[in-house]
Amino acid sequence: MIPTLQTERLTLRPFARRDFDAYEALMASERAAYMGGPFDRQKAWAWFTNDIAGWSLYGFGTLAMVYNGRFAGGVGLVHPPHFPEPECGWFVLDGFTGLGLATEGGRAMLDHAFATTDLASIVSYIDVENSASIRVAEKLGGTLDPDAAKPDGDGDDTCVFRHMRGPA
Repeated sequence: MIPTLQTERLTLRPFARRDFDAYEALMASERAAYMGGPFDRQKAWAWFTNDIAGWSLYGFGTLAMVYNGRFAGGVGLVHPPHFPEPECGWFVLDGFTGLGLATEGGRAMLDHAFATTDLASIVSYIDVENSASIRVAEKLGGTLDPDAAKPDGDGDDTCVFRHMRGPA
């Protein structure tokens, strides 16, 4: 079962088909460069369905961030085959940046993941040029882990932030 989480300003809910057009637009834009993009419609669909499929495969996945009733981005825990560890990641759509939504959603996702899994830590793989996501990882308490394994194909352009389970 895919959960719905509530924060002070966000509803984190399962993705719906109606979210795909905005998701695709982000993935086709230059803003997707930090994720290896821009991507065509087919690759965006593969990412979208991967974000949803994680819930069935692992018991965790990505949720849509809804702010003031509008789809604003996504936050999730994913573990595709080329990732050495489960990753907490986030994206914010145009028009919703600079509001702290990634940090708020990221905190809710990390708290949920630590409450529902036995993971001792969770990583965030971030392009070294993506200063906004680096700030989010730091605000979430992540620390740079230079010894962590990186996803297949990622090199010096990726840094790894590690989020640790807090005391029970």
